[in-house]
Amino acid sequence: MKLFEVIFDIPAKEILITQISENLATEKIWSSPEKTKKLLKEKSRIENIIIPFESVEKKLVYLEDSIEILKEADGELFLKELQKEIASLKKDIEDIQLKNLLSGEYDNNNAIITIHPGAGGIESQDWAQMLMRMYLRWAERQGYHAQIVDVQAGDEAGIKSATLLFEGNYAYGYLLSEAGVHRLVRISPFDANKRRHTSFAAVIVIPEIDEDIDIDIKDEDLKMDTFRASGAGGQHVNKTSSAVRLTHIPTGIVVSCQNERSQHKNRAVAMKILKARLFDLELQAKEKKMENILGDKKDIAWGSQIRSYILQPYRLVKDHRTNKEIGNVDAVLDGDIDVLIQEFLKKRAQE
Repeated sequence: MKLFEVIFDIPAKEILITQISENLATEKIWSSPEKTKKLLKEKSRIENIIIPFESVEKKLVYLEDSIEILKEADGELFLKELQKEIASLKKDIEDIQLKNLLSGEYDNNNAIITIHPGAGGIESQDWAQMLMRMYLRWAERQGYHAQIVDVQAGDEAGIKSATLLFEGNYAYGYLLSEAGVHRLVRISPFDANKRRHTSFAAVIVIPEIDEDIDIDIKDEDLKMDTFRASGAGGQHVNKTSSAVRLTHIPTGIVVSCQNERSQHKNRAVAMKILKARLFDLELQAKEKKMENILGDKKDIAWGSQIRSYILQPYRLVKDHRTNKEIGNVDAVLDGDIDVLIQEFLKKRAQE
């Protein structure tokens, strides 16, 4: 494990944890909520690096002891269990290596995803809904909390737009790989003649900003509309105007939230999304680095896609940035996109 200690500088991080803990115990720090929150966040970030490393180290010691058992009589009885432990250790090490690639300033933040269908009506709207499901299934696999902040249903099927909030360590760092235009080729289930159709949908990814980042939103610059939340019917349809739509007049940014049961909660979530959008605009203006924040915002059309999902005449998912190809399209659409994310992060680290 010496190599990992060098790469991640674990001893230095352990010293830093001790220093943060000592600072948190001083009256000067704990009497200041703002400073306390900042140090606790930094401590949590460092612990997210150290704890997996310590877990791998313990597994390695266990495996070294277990290998000795194989040399004893009937030791081969433990071979299958040992092979499982080795596979588990390998995955843990790969996860640590992957997190080492997440070094961006906002990589550890929660992520906000907005999905927009391209031209093509019901076809693209259905494709946008398929993408939404893919990301929700991915979040479930990762143990992330995923919230549908707002969704606008399509006229016949699919969605016209959706905003999702993903809460969990490195959510933004991972999901940034999905920013861009996604292309689907399939035999349309909506075409009576069973012709092949190509559909596009755009995915925008921004980081949720911390509360301690000051984004000034003046009351006179904000317009709020309320409306009834849409739903699948029955008890899920909101009978009151609890859904909220916020319009930031100077920028024209519109944010809606209808997921929560009360108007107050919907407004709070909508404000969170709006602040993140405005913060993103500030980053664009100051740094001129849109690719690092939103990915490649191109037209939602042919030639601009970052990834293609081919269901007909053959079955293949291809990421055009990394040239990674996966034949099991169904697994990808069911949220198994980890390999695609990993390849993107590796390529980004090389650039």
